Amino acid sequence: MSQTSFLDEIQEINLAYLLLAQRLLAEDREAAMFRLKVDSELADLIVSLNARQLTKLARNNQLICRLSQTSAQQLRKLTENPRDQGLSGLHASLLSACEEFETLALGETE
Repeated sequence: MSQTSFLDEIQEINLAYLLLAQRLLAEDREAAMFRLKVDSELADLIVSLNARQLTKLARNNQLICRLSQTSAQQLRKLTENPRDQGLSGLHASLLSACEEFETLALGETE
């Protein structure tokens, strides 16, 4: 795969992510902020972007979205989850929430 092809795919992912983020925020702001791991100020900015601004931002050569699991251990907990399918989504949400809480708690003590 050529470098140009990779850049095209990154830009497509960026645009899809931004459009999805806008839609999620429009439907259920609080849940979307939790899922996207963004604060209120960033949520306002994402919602306010027009089509031209979205396209310009999507043309970045870096991915805008990133994995919310910052450690291999956290990702392993999600991928090697022995729970049935119905509970695995809840388990993933709880793990993500715990990681975010731990990050916030550590930031306050420093």
